[in-house]
Amino acid sequence: MFSLEGRTALVTGTRTGIGRAIAVGLARAGADVVLHGHRDDLDEVEAEVRKTGREAWRWIADLSDVSLLGRAAGELLARHRVDILVNNAGIIRRAPAAEHSFDDWRAVMDVDLDAAFLLSKAVGVPMLERGAGKIIMIASMLSFQGGVNVVGYTAAKHAVAGLTRALACEWAPYGVQVNAIAPGYIATGNTGALRADPEREPAIRARIPAGRWGMPEDLTGAAVFLASRGADYVNGHVLAVDGGWLAR
Repeated sequence: MFSLEGRTALVTGTRTGIGRAIAVGLARAGADVVLHGHRDDLDEVEAEVRKTGREAWRWIADLSDVSLLGRAAGELLARHRVDILVNNAGIIRRAPAAEHSFDDWRAVMDVDLDAAFLLSKAVGVPMLERGAGKIIMIASMLSFQGGVNVVGYTAAKHAVAGLTRALACEWAPYGVQVNAIAPGYIATGNTGALRADPEREPAIRARIPAGRWGMPEDLTGAAVFLASRGADYVNGHVLAVDGGWLAR
C-alpha cells in the first residue's frame, strides 16, 4: 500500500533540508526522482538517491522567474511523466512588518506561492487526464499562526494551505489527491536565525512536547504516506508534523 514502485516524483528545492530528505525518502519507498535546484549543485542528493537503486534526474530552474516557469515545466514534462509533485522550495525574509520591503514580499510570494500554483497546474493537467496523481505542498506552522517578523512568509504559507484545499476540491473527483505537510520547527537553514537566538530558541523548544527541534528526516514518513495509495481518500488535508507544537 505504501510502495512507490513504478512512479516518478518531482521534488523542488532538493539540495538541502526538507526537500533533500523527502527526495531520498520517496526513493527509498521505490520512486524515481526528479531533483530540482536553482543551481546545478545537486551531486550529493543525486548520489543519495542513486544509492537506493532508483533513478535520479536533475531539473535546474529558477522558480523566482515565474514568467518562464510554465515553459520550463513543459520541457520537463516532455521528458518525464510526473506521478508525484512535492512543492517544497521556499524562501523566507525576516524583518518587522513596518520595515518589510515590497521587494522582499514579492520575492517570497513568487517562490513560495506563485511557483507552487504554476507547477501544480502544469503537472496537474496531465494527472487529471490520466485520472491519478499526488500533489504535496509544504505548508508551515505559519499556515495556522502569525509568527514574528515574517509577514510575507506567513501570508504565503496561509495561502498555500488555501491553495491545497481549493485544488483538492476541484481535482479529487478526477483521482488527483492534493494535500500538504505543515512542518513544525525543523533544524534547517531557514530556521538558523531562530536556533541561534539565545532567547527565542529555548522558548520555542520549551513549547514542543517532543522536547526537541525536528529533523528533516522526520517528515519523510508523512511524505511517503501522502504520495502512496494509502492516501487515496485523503484530500485537502494539512498534516502537521510538529512534535506536538499545535497541541500545546
